[in-house]
Amino acid sequence: MTIILGIDPGSRITGYGVICQQGKLLSYLASGCIRMNVNDLPNRLKLIYVGVSQVIAQFQPIVLAIEQLFMAKNANSALKLSQARSVAIVAAMNNNIPVFEYAARQVKKTLVGIGSAEKNQVQHMVRTILNLSTNPQVDAADALAIAITHCYMSHNATSMGDNSLKLTRGRLR
Repeated sequence: MTIILGIDPGSRITGYGVICQQGKLLSYLASGCIRMNVNDLPNRLKLIYVGVSQVIAQFQPIVLAIEQLFMAKNANSALKLSQARSVAIVAAMNNNIPVFEYAARQVKKTLVGIGSAEKNQVQHMVRTILNLSTNPQVDAADALAIAITHCYMSHNATSMGDNSLKLTRGRLR
């Protein structure tokens, strides 16, 4: 049994998703958002660190999967996002949890089949793959998608190049 924590970092809202992988079976454990209702960046970063640390303490993941930084049009936004990612990574590293990074386009392509997929398409596929009754909140769905992508990529890497692996309703094939 492998517990994976996915993180969709943000300086105002950081999504998290926790899934369990048992062989080829994926199951949903939890998801949510760490919301920063303070204006100054240092306190927002502290809240992200504390929130991610609490999720780690509660679920004891053995790996953290996080979205890679992408080049935003606004340099200030990119710097804040980079700092949000960094504190989540430090929370994992302080607990000796290895960190894996995935590009947003790679996550979308893994789940939806196209790297330019819309957020609602990702939500729908997360709901379908994890057999959820409703769509998760957008940031939580992105975090779950990142965790699912890690399962796919790590399974694919151990399948000796088997490119026939597919994601369907909670199972890796």
